Amino acid sequence: MKKKIAFISVWVVILIAIAFSPFLYVQVNKMIYVNRVTTYLLEEEGYKKEDIKSIEGVWNIKLPPFYVVVVFKDEPYVQYIYFAHNEVMQFEHKITEEGKQKGITEENLKHVVQ
Repeated sequence: MKKKIAFISVWVVILIAIAFSPFLYVQVNKMIYVNRVTTYLLEEEGYKKEDIKSIEGVWNIKLPPFYVVVVFKDEPYVQYIYFAHNEVMQFEHKITEEGKQKGITEENLKHVVQ
């Protein structure tokens, strides 16, 4: 009887681990990409931590599956999208609706990488 309970317990643990592995994969990769972009911004681009309002890893069903959204303190209405697959690169930027209402235009952006 004890062997049967141990056997069932092991299978339950294995099934739970399998069920949570996709979630764990996504969360770990988001952290890895955030770390890559943060390191790139601080060490290669010369920003300070105080310059950055937020950095968020994003998982998307479409390709590429992972990217990072950066918002700088001096441009809170602009989201900069970075890819960090092989090398870190700024892919695009988006001005929020609130930013557009405040008159922010493409020409005003300070952190666009050409």
